[in-house]
Amino acid sequence: MITLNSVSKHYPAGFGKTYVLRNIDLHIKEGEFVSIMGPSGSGKSTLLHILGLLEDASEGEYIFMDQPVQKLNEKKRTALHRDAIGFVFQAYHLIDELTVYENIETPLLYKKLSKNERKSKVADILDRFNIVAKKDLFPSQLSGGQQQLVGIARALVAEPKVIFADEPTGNLHSEQAEYIMDTFKELNQKDGITIVQVTHSEHNAQFGNRIIKLKDGWLD
Repeated sequence: MITLNSVSKHYPAGFGKTYVLRNIDLHIKEGEFVSIMGPSGSGKSTLLHILGLLEDASEGEYIFMDQPVQKLNEKKRTALHRDAIGFVFQAYHLIDELTVYENIETPLLYKKLSKNERKSKVADILDRFNIVAKKDLFPSQLSGGQQQLVGIARALVAEPKVIFADEPTGNLHSEQAEYIMDTFKELNQKDGITIVQVTHSEHNAQFGNRIIKLKDGWLD
């Protein structure tokens, strides 16, 4: 499903380059739950952003669902992102001015769905996450754990093939964090959704079936 061949990422620095990732070779199969670990500055988030089509690699080849990412034009790349990828962020990234319902509906507005189809999908996911009672609230009226649940619901509503999660429990206390990680595990095992998470937590990493370690931009 995901293949990286000799992928590097660098930024200009003076007359040279600063490398954030170097020669990454990686293969992730459909249905895997992979945890990416490493100290701060090791390149974890950059790697996740490249995998999630939020950033481009500087060198190397990225194949995502049989598509050579570097060769895709902007339109095809946007369509691939919209149809296949869900993203969950540490800082939730909910839209403050929108209700829970509207936040979850947002990804569906970019698909050619009727209002009734959108309504049905949002209703199903609200029900699944037991947040029907919260649908008319705004993010500021929710706890951190509830906001992250809404973030996951939003990532899932468009039925992605893979979810990329960047420190998804970083702002939560331990009970909320455990619930979020259990939710990911269930999505992976019951729904077969591929999950790739970046985490500092050894405990959270164990929810995956494989751990990838990065150090100074290299695979450890």
